[in-house]
Amino acid sequence: MAEIPITTLVAAVGFGAGMVLGATAQRTNFCTMGAISDAVLMGDYRRLRAWLLAIALALLGSQALHSAGVVDLYQSIYLSPNLGWLGAIVGGLLFGFGMTLAGGCGYRNLVRLGAGNLKSLVVLLVLGIAAAMTLGGLFALVRIWVFEPTNVGLGGAAEPIPQGIVDLLAALFGTEPAALRWAVVGLVAAGLLWFALKDKGFRSSAPNLAAGAIVGLSIPLGWLITGVLGADDFEPVPLVSFSFIAPLGHSLQYLMTFTGATISFGVATVGGVIVGAFLAALAARELRLESFADTADFKRHLSGGALMGCGGVLALGCTIGQGVSGMSTLALGSVLAWLAIIAGGVYGIRYLETGSLRGALGALFRRA
Repeated sequence: MAEIPITTLVAAVGFGAGMVLGATAQRTNFCTMGAISDAVLMGDYRRLRAWLLAIALALLGSQALHSAGVVDLYQSIYLSPNLGWLGAIVGGLLFGFGMTLAGGCGYRNLVRLGAGNLKSLVVLLVLGIAAAMTLGGLFALVRIWVFEPTNVGLGGAAEPIPQGIVDLLAALFGTEPAALRWAVVGLVAAGLLWFALKDKGFRSSAPNLAAGAIVGLSIPLGWLITGVLGADDFEPVPLVSFSFIAPLGHSLQYLMTFTGATISFGVATVGGVIVGAFLAALAARELRLESFADTADFKRHLSGGALMGCGGVLALGCTIGQGVSGMSTLALGSVLAWLAIIAGGVYGIRYLETGSLRGALGALFRRA
């Protein structure tokens, strides 16, 4: 009997984990764009608290795996000594603004596609193409010429310092990261958990609690799948967890070159989310086709997909990739990208409310 390749095994388990994420978002209505919208427009913070709960659990689980030596988070893209601060900020703003135009982030649009939303199909196709073009196509020239020269090498060439907040504080105080790790992690996680769980309405909301817990715990699971199951002396799988921007671009390339391509963890999780959402919608009898209302609706979704594809690559992730996976590493770049995504989302919501870019800016200043 032929031995199953490590990459195939990792992809198969990743597909199953993606199915769980897809079904979870479909049944609980977990949506990071919706979380920002609820908070800004209605003062309802329950879905935002679910997102923060997910970050807290992802942080605790990921750091526990790292401290135990099960995985080495320094092998992930997030803790590089090369801080792309401009890409994180500009890319995050573009992504946040784009997801409001597209009716949700990449993760949410995958879930909506699984439930029959044809608008999400257009968004994801445009997002994947824009992401691929920013990774290695025409748009990559802008990324290379404009954004990469602004990257900052932390600690110098002789002794580079990872961009983890724990590592930067350790360098500042002249101590080892291990001595500060759990003090910093505990403080951040406690703050997130306090804000998420202090609200009685959120604590009594089973769907939001379940969404935050499942999404949060999926991140250390992703590290385990790629870092432990994918460990191989000859062809190790890159250490990654869940993210849905670059993997969407890779998914389109994989579909076009299937016979000569090897499926990756990211591509498998994209497919898993769609299938999981489809099965959940089918079981709940919520599977229905939905298309664009008019030309303006089509243009908004088209623009949103393009902005998310470009912005997500510049920021090295999305509301899940940077907003949960990256945040679980406490990388400075992830914090910058996460805050920028929220800021872009708030501005996008005001734009949809006022109908103009200038009006949205004025609305923000008035409310401030």
